[in-house]
Amino acid sequence: MAKGKKGAVELVALQCTSCKRKNYTTTKNRRNVQGKLELQKYCKWCKSSTEHKETKIK
Repeated sequence: MAKGKKGAVELVALQCTSCKRKNYTTTKNRRNVQGKLELQKYCKWCKSSTEHKETKIK
């Protein structure tokens, strides 16, 4: 994968708001979605559906 090129689509991680673990990865189009993603997803460590917020992938 080329490193220096920035496109409209970027890879982001989704982090659980209660246990702070990164559970999911997804893509986001920066032109269409201006703010950070916030989705209701299932966390297998919390064993419930919690809100997950967008974070960077290291």
